[in-house]
Amino acid sequence: MRLVVDTGVFSAAISARRRTSFEVLVSRLSGNQLLLTAQTVAELRFGVLVAEWGEPRRSRLEAAIATTTVIPVTDALITKVAALRHACRLEGHPLASSAHANDLWIAASTIHVRAKLVTADRLFADVPGLALLT
Repeated sequence: MRLVVDTGVFSAAISARRRTSFEVLVSRLSGNQLLLTAQTVAELRFGVLVAEWGEPRRSRLEAAIATTTVIPVTDALITKVAALRHACRLEGHPLASSAHANDLWIAASTIHVRAKLVTADRLFADVPGLALLT
């Protein structure tokens, strides 16, 4: 199964001072292809800069990212983002709001690659066409 790991889940697993949390995440999802969106990678790297992580923790983050596949941004994905935002707008889903732009991209990327989203964020509930693994 293909699984897109949401920013919150991925960052919680790798932010621990010990690698153990990330290893637990990977072992629980073992046998699945783990994917990240470009937005998740950007958010993770931004968080590292804001928190002023040292080199050991930065290296641990980059090693964790390297164990996944980053979903490429293509014209088809951009079209999927627009269509999903429109669908959410019609349904009154908060994902249509510009305040949730990165989350919209995460949801659209997950749908685009026909995967399930691993998340603890309730914002993703009831997004049209989005399969969740909570």
